[in-house]
Amino acid sequence: MDLVWPVAAWAVWVAALAIAFKVSSRERPPTSPPPRDAPQPVVELLRGMRAQEVFHSALFELAGRGWATVEGDRFSLAPPRREPLLPYERWVLERVAARMAGAPYAPVIALMPDGADLEREFMPLVRQCAIDLGLARRRWPTMFVPLLLAAALVVPWYATVSRSGVSWAGGIATMVSFVAGMSLLMGGRGFLTTARGREIAGPEAAPPNPEQEWIFTGSGWHGAEIEPAEARQYAGPAPKRQEVTGHVVKRWVHVESHGEHGSRLDYYIALHDGSSDKATAFRVEQSVYKDVLPGDAVRLVVKPRSGTVVRVLAHERHW
Repeated sequence: MDLVWPVAAWAVWVAALAIAFKVSSRERPPTSPPPRDAPQPVVELLRGMRAQEVFHSALFELAGRGWATVEGDRFSLAPPRREPLLPYERWVLERVAARMAGAPYAPVIALMPDGADLEREFMPLVRQCAIDLGLARRRWPTMFVPLLLAAALVVPWYATVSRSGVSWAGGIATMVSFVAGMSLLMGGRGFLTTARGREIAGPEAAPPNPEQEWIFTGSGWHGAEIEPAEARQYAGPAPKRQEVTGHVVKRWVHVESHGEHGSRLDYYIALHDGSSDKATAFRVEQSVYKDVLPGDAVRLVVKPRSGTVVRVLAHERHW
């Protein structure tokens, strides 16, 4: 079978796709000066954090401005203020008030909306705030380009199927066309961080207020004591590797300054086994830190002497 024309059609479509993405990646000059800083939820969004973490950041930022009170793991709403709210902040307060249902206080972990609601309703509001601040932009001004690219897939698909018929080439062309077209349509107008947005997101720093860190007490941990893994006592010599299981009850970042050489960020999680009075702190890679949230159940391989996580064997998301 002759596949010269199908190959040429696919090559033209891929070239058009590459050109469209190349042109759309060029950053346009801002119409107004971008802000010096940004709300913490927007910063967390620009850092690529999960929707639950962005919501939690919004919750505690509102508490810091007097809209609520957080004591340990207990959250209570304060009387309404006259301060104007951003759209995503109004959404957060409305959802929290609905979940509390008139109760004077509730555990913070009980206020988290479903992940689908966060992705469908909350995150678009935060993204729009980032765009309004000039920290992000849409890849496509309208849906015309992704619709055109998706519709243009008909040409290489038909060229392949008409030449090959019912064969492996036709099957692959159909699958590729379907996946590529759906990806273009579901991606919508896209979301890109601007240069100022990348600058504001920067490297993650330690939380400014330890009392506003996200903690999980559902495993029985009282939210107080954490001991380093290397400080644990063993009946004999500490093993080189050890498997540990528990719930992540807290996360934090430690910033260590190195003078002219800048600073180093160390990422930690605290693990509670469900029975001890204390949680145990382990140092993790940034990728693990970003992937787990307080409340998640994990099974880890660690180095007890250094308190470092070597491998994640199992990860069950709580949210």
